[in-house]
Amino acid sequence: MTPGNNGASTPEDDDPFGYLYADGQAAGAQPPSGGGGYGYPGSVNRSRPVGERQYGQPAAPTAPTAQYGQVPPQQGTYGQPNANYSAPEAFPGGAPTTYEPLPDYAGSGGGGGRGRGPNTKGLLIGAVAVVAAVVIGIGIAMLGGDSDDDKGGDATGSTPPPGQSVEPSAEPTKESEAPADLPTIDAKALKLGSGVTTASDVDGASSAGGIYVTGLNTVGSEVTWSVSGIPEGGVYTLFAVYSAAGDDQEMTLTVNGKPFGNKLNLGNFAKAGAGEFEKGWTQTYAWPTLNKGTNTISLSCQTGDKCDVLLDQLSLKAGQVKR
Repeated sequence: MTPGNNGASTPEDDDPFGYLYADGQAAGAQPPSGGGGYGYPGSVNRSRPVGERQYGQPAAPTAPTAQYGQVPPQQGTYGQPNANYSAPEAFPGGAPTTYEPLPDYAGSGGGGGRGRGPNTKGLLIGAVAVVAAVVIGIGIAMLGGDSDDDKGGDATGSTPPPGQSVEPSAEPTKESEAPADLPTIDAKALKLGSGVTTASDVDGASSAGGIYVTGLNTVGSEVTWSVSGIPEGGVYTLFAVYSAAGDDQEMTLTVNGKPFGNKLNLGNFAKAGAGEFEKGWTQTYAWPTLNKGTNTISLSCQTGDKCDVLLDQLSLKAGQVKR
């Protein structure tokens, strides 16, 4: 090439559409022709007719590279093969036709021979072994559990995790034990005061033989119950079964020598008519405080009391209840 502008010197400068511009036409750019060539005269041209490449044949000798500062030989006619270009397969020996193995990796065993990649089979076996060890460890932890959980929870009282059962204790706790039966007394077992007697003329009494206490409608009359076996001190409920007819009645309740409350309410809750004691059987209650062991409970008729009742039974329950 000459120092003048004889075309592009590199493929990226070889504008195939240079012929469309004025400066390209001035530089000699040619539009595509029937032969397929286009571009600037002497520009880089990599086209090659189909079938021209021959595999396995020695490449034609190439011209020696021009020295720096010398003008390289002019390229051939536009559209013709470039004599300075040689395809890879044109080098001595031709294009490789067989697989050339890579050398073995260092440490893979054996020098030379067939090359191979990393030992993926060994890596896979190692990964499977790790996963298996983790699964086995989790299974043992779930089956074995903690020794405290097997005994129904730890000493701090925390609840066991979900999915773990709690075995009941060999010995029942005090909370699970049934409360002790508290005593009940019939009328005939009560200690009767002066003028107080028992009878069975009126039907409806629940004591054995239908026996009840009568004669309480006199000031100073009294019945006493000496109750033992109270498990612990505290509030209890005292029930009294009686019969009242006509007007409501009330009497004095004494616990361990001290009057309890205002009066024991002996109302006509059954709404029995005057004198109809067989229809007036009912129940009332009070909540006295008792001591552990033995206690004395008395029901008496004092001045101002209304005592026209028939007394059937007395009984106790722990706590404050109503029935």
